[in-house]
Amino acid sequence: MDGRTTWLTFRILRWASWLAVVGYYAQFALTRPSHLNAFGHLLPSTEFWMFILPLLAVFIGCIEVMMRDRAGLPPPAIGRDWHVRG
Repeated sequence: MDGRTTWLTFRILRWASWLAVVGYYAQFALTRPSHLNAFGHLLPSTEFWMFILPLLAVFIGCIEVMMRDRAGLPPPAIGRDWHVRG
């Protein structure tokens, strides 16, 4: 697998991670009582997923930047076309 393919894979994974964050938060908003204990505090599992999903997305974003540099792709510019050519 070449650098561009790896970069694109991490780019897709990053976007999928952010979509998972939005989906989990939406699910939390719709089913809030199932994520709270009797005292109104977040369950440990809910706290874990609300913390780890965005952290995972940011970590994958850092790996994506590293792979972009290794692939020799130029840094992003505002309005740049992101289609991989080659």
